[in-house]
Amino acid sequence: MNAPVRIDSFLWAVRLFKTRSLAQEACRKGRISINGSVAKPAKTVAPGDKIEVRKPPVTFSFKVLQTAANRMGAKLVPEYLLNITPPEQYDILKMQQISGYIDRAKGLGRPTKKERRDLEQFYTDVPEGLTPAESLPDDPYPHSYQEAEPVNLDWLREEDNEEEWDNW
Repeated sequence: MNAPVRIDSFLWAVRLFKTRSLAQEACRKGRISINGSVAKPAKTVAPGDKIEVRKPPVTFSFKVLQTAANRMGAKLVPEYLLNITPPEQYDILKMQQISGYIDRAKGLGRPTKKERRDLEQFYTDVPEGLTPAESLPDDPYPHSYQEAEPVNLDWLREEDNEEEWDNW
């Protein structure tokens, strides 16, 4: 199908956005351009058009090979789009991912598994001159239930109440 299609529908169909409403929102925010001009959601796209999708901090570029209005499987997408994004944009994305891990801002939620392990290692570093076994207390749980002596309840059972206990 090579008929012109709405840009929001096309971006959803070729799986650049998870939902059509997210594609519409990106168009309204000015993050989508067709052939160098900012596109509104109802703008049509035809084969041969160049689409730029800005997902900060990267701007992805695609060339339209065919148009489609219906969502397709991921294996079919290369028949409809050609990725012409320059390698510099992927370098920016890679640097952003690396710096995001190093410079974690306060209030961004839970740390990742690797960050948590690094924090635990930092807090549990052993002072110099001690082995890890020497740095731990001998018995971290001195009053554990396993070490408790069984309670003797024989005093409850008296000779005169023996019949009462047998009826239980």
